[in-house]
Amino acid sequence: MSAPRYVMAIDQGTTSTRAILFDHAGDAVATGQLEHAQHFPRAGWVEHDPLEIWRNTREAIGQALSRADATRDDVAAIGVTNQRETAVVWDRTTGRPVHPAIVWQDTRTQHLCERLGGDAGPDRWRERTGLPLATYFAGPKVAWILEHVDGAREAAERGDLLFGTTDSWTVWNLTGGVLGGQHVTDVTNASRTLLMDLETLEWDAEIAAEMGIPGGMLPRIVSSSAEVGHAAPTSLLGGVPIAGILGDQQAALFGQACFEAGQAKNTYGTGNFLLVNTGARPVRSRHGLLTTVAHRIGDEPPAYALEGSVAVTGSLVQWLRDNLGLIRDAAEVEELAAGAPDNGGVFVVPAFSGLFAPHWDPTARGTIVGLTRYADRRHLARAVLEATAFQSREVLDAVLADVAEAEEGAGVVGGLTELKVDGGMVANDLLMQFQADVLGVPVVRPEVTETTALGAAYAAGLAVGFWASTAELAAHWSEDRRWEPAMDPERAARLLRLWARAVARSRGWIDDDVEALAAETRTAPDATPAGRTP
Repeated sequence: MSAPRYVMAIDQGTTSTRAILFDHAGDAVATGQLEHAQHFPRAGWVEHDPLEIWRNTREAIGQALSRADATRDDVAAIGVTNQRETAVVWDRTTGRPVHPAIVWQDTRTQHLCERLGGDAGPDRWRERTGLPLATYFAGPKVAWILEHVDGAREAAERGDLLFGTTDSWTVWNLTGGVLGGQHVTDVTNASRTLLMDLETLEWDAEIAAEMGIPGGMLPRIVSSSAEVGHAAPTSLLGGVPIAGILGDQQAALFGQACFEAGQAKNTYGTGNFLLVNTGARPVRSRHGLLTTVAHRIGDEPPAYALEGSVAVTGSLVQWLRDNLGLIRDAAEVEELAAGAPDNGGVFVVPAFSGLFAPHWDPTARGTIVGLTRYADRRHLARAVLEATAFQSREVLDAVLADVAEAEEGAGVVGGLTELKVDGGMVANDLLMQFQADVLGVPVVRPEVTETTALGAAYAAGLAVGFWASTAELAAHWSEDRRWEPAMDPERAARLLRLWARAVARSRGWIDDDVEALAAETRTAPDATPAGRTP
């Protein structure tokens, strides 16, 4: 039998699930992909159907194998990457979720977070977890399910329920589900729950108890690159080791070969996520960023990162298409925006779920400012793209300030010289040029832009010897295109000042009147995912 030719990455994302086969050169050979439905039962709520996601995962695997004319014998290992913070709670005996997955963008847990914070506020557990108490993270979502789904708390206390982010859900099903599935998560995903101690890399029993989450629900924490089980014998990948797990943004950092302290990447997807590898010690943020685990390879010490998370970037283009109907396809936004020489004085702040980094303001909501009779659909499209670049600049400023102030971070970043970028929106030349303009440094796109899936494949391949070292992986990275700053710095500074004013106008919108109005909103007829427990 010939040696396996590929590593498969399963990328369980916010809008779709993909299976991609990568060869030894790190090139994508074949892809399977299926979208899943987005459900919005009421204002601020976002849900997915975990059963639909698992069906799509199996079909995507089949598509990729078929398109490569490959079988399980051609696959050396499986790596899994996933939308982080999205919480799934399911019954270990039936394999059925007790509630739809609560997505990372969902804001229903705001009051719960305020209650948990008490007098200490959102920073109550920041020192231990690296995170503020916010609706973004998975722990409060689990607590909400246990409080609001009939019988869930009793079932959890009996040991019948399991919790995981979608990596755990995927791996549990891949390895057999109710017939002996492995209940695991890796350190990167665990660091996004508000339940893991950053220093010990173990669940914090005190925090879990405060949230009312039984310890038996929690998955076993494993390294990002290590064998954790094998695909179930009856599956298309039966017997293939599952050897890599990384949350999607950490996977992109890994796929961009940012293995050294000071290396950074920015991913442009549903949201934007800028991560800087800070090395072997966590850097505590004083500027609204998250301290998170970057990766852990086998038994080696973990690497940490500072992260700036922006909730709405690519999904703002989807909103322009689906809600306003200004474009028919997301790719059309660049052509429309290019029809205007500038934004016409229009700024869009897409705080649909509040503002994430560096503001962390759940009271903010989406705002369009600067409208005049002169403005038209071209200016709005341009403002939508520019919002992505402005938000990334805010986050990068916070990263640099944090690292400069942190004693343990001395020398990690001596000022940014370039920014590596990836994700679906990096195909937009107009956006990438504007990003370079407002950053004042070059923006660099790699030849392989599927860095999230590639990172998961790299982690799995390292664990089984398909690749020998991170040095070998770094040698695979190559530049595709570079955008140099071209805007007058004074103009860039003026635009950034106006952006800051627009952000200020978006804040403080949510109050009792707004919440009462939202509570009156009826559930849309198609808002309940299939398989939801009444």
